[in-house]
Amino acid sequence: MIILGIDPGTAVTGYGVIRVQGQRLRPVDYGVIRTSSELPLAQRLSLIHAHLAQLISSHRPDVAAVEELFFSRNARSALAVGHARGVALLAAAQEGIPVVEYTPLQVKMALTGQGRAAKEQVSYMVKLLLHLQEDIRPDDITDALAVAITHAHMGRDLELLLSKGEIL
Repeated sequence: MIILGIDPGTAVTGYGVIRVQGQRLRPVDYGVIRTSSELPLAQRLSLIHAHLAQLISSHRPDVAAVEELFFSRNARSALAVGHARGVALLAAAQEGIPVVEYTPLQVKMALTGQGRAAKEQVSYMVKLLLHLQEDIRPDDITDALAVAITHAHMGRDLELLLSKGEIL
């Protein structure tokens, strides 16, 4: 199974593609899509969409895992992330790729067992689980890979329940 993890944002969208082979997780590709704040929002969203569409075309993921919107006090920031999330969902849908969404709490629990884990703990677990030698920067990449890993762990349980008809 190939999973595309996405950490959406209008300035920086992190992405991570992993391959699940049995119990082993292998990194395939990861990075960021950056857009300039000098560009109009519509053009920034178009650039994000084009990059994600190219990634989907290149790697043909079986599923896209997207981090759910974390509500903060800054409504403007939440709205901007919402726009980028919409573009990510659209890019996957246009290619017929199923999308699953995970909250930051679910991601932290899946990787560390702690819902209030620090970013450093999540980063350490991403590096450990993917057998990476180097630290991953910026955090947007780590977050995208963490969402993909979360689906690799939680998605197995979801698929098992679906196959048994226990959830619809």
